[in-house]
Amino acid sequence: MADHDEIIDKERSKSAFKYVEDVAPGLRLEMDLDKIHHTSISDFQEVQVIDSYFGKTLVTDGKTQSTAHDEFVYHESLVHPPLFWSALLSGTTQPDGTRIPGSAPKSVFIGGGGELATAREVLKHNSIERLVMVDIDPKVLEVCKQYMPEWGGEAVTNHPKMELVVGDAHKYLMETQEKFDVIIMDISDPIEAGPGIALYTQEFYQRTSEVLSKPNGVFVTQAGSADFIPHPHAFPEDDDDDNKESWCFSPILNTLATVFDHSIPYTVPVPSFGECWGFVMAFNGGAKEARALADLPYEVIDNLIEERIEAVPGVPDHKYRSKGVKFLTGKEKGSEALKHYDGVTHRGLFSLSKSLRIAMKGDKRIMTVDNPVFMY
Repeated sequence: MADHDEIIDKERSKSAFKYVEDVAPGLRLEMDLDKIHHTSISDFQEVQVIDSYFGKTLVTDGKTQSTAHDEFVYHESLVHPPLFWSALLSGTTQPDGTRIPGSAPKSVFIGGGGELATAREVLKHNSIERLVMVDIDPKVLEVCKQYMPEWGGEAVTNHPKMELVVGDAHKYLMETQEKFDVIIMDISDPIEAGPGIALYTQEFYQRTSEVLSKPNGVFVTQAGSADFIPHPHAFPEDDDDDNKESWCFSPILNTLATVFDHSIPYTVPVPSFGECWGFVMAFNGGAKEARALADLPYEVIDNLIEERIEAVPGVPDHKYRSKGVKFLTGKEKGSEALKHYDGVTHRGLFSLSKSLRIAMKGDKRIMTVDNPVFMY
């Protein structure tokens, strides 16, 4: 029989530093913490870069922002559907229903996006002439360029089409006289007392509609948790005083619907988030346009990818390798320059589960300055 010291040594050898993240009330993700590359506190948030089960990971205020394992899933899903839809809206429709893309998008605005991967994906579109990105936290930008060049790094910040502004995206859009074909909001979740809440209100969305190019401007925002099978905590009852923080997916959808003709939800599984993630795209147009976006033939998307997508030179690929994910050299074009998004994937993004659609239909909340909705 092993003595006491041997038992202690055996248990000690199994112990390790852990990264633990609260995902939802009563739900946590826990994994080995292999390395801490960086930790600091900026004027806005705590910033960390670590190595975990999902490879290199950006963490702010204890929340995973993106990982080497699946950051491309989030960023490609956020960027390419609205940019390709902008191209199709700006084009023409033939008598047989075939859509011929136009010259848009030429100008894009990104609010947030400090990892630089959202800008990386935008710059893959050869139609782009001008990209403005406004992020409030210079520390995040500095840390990501130093420790996470695979997300974009200097190759993105020094790109000739890119204008990087360190500042308040809300203030910038409120004051700008410029028009953009696409506005992308890649910002922090609407957490109580957090800096991002003003960027999820009806008042702000009204302003974005004024800044978008007419008549075919497209707006998209990340919209938080959007699980395939919603947990009860996601939609608290009106009298539930113990659960005032919930999902914001449907309130964001509802709020954008008060400003734009069409407010379209879509989702994608992001393993490192521990759940599916939601996005909402909004635009103006005829009644048939909303269904057309979701039902685009996969050949239309695949043709657009081949015609318009080129890898951004100088961006190193992740050393971490997810199974089935191709390695990029920075010279690829067309489908070879994307890891996740294609025509088949596009159709899947807009196929929300029955239970999620039913739950969202019953949620009538709208987010305003005076009546915000906070996410867990």
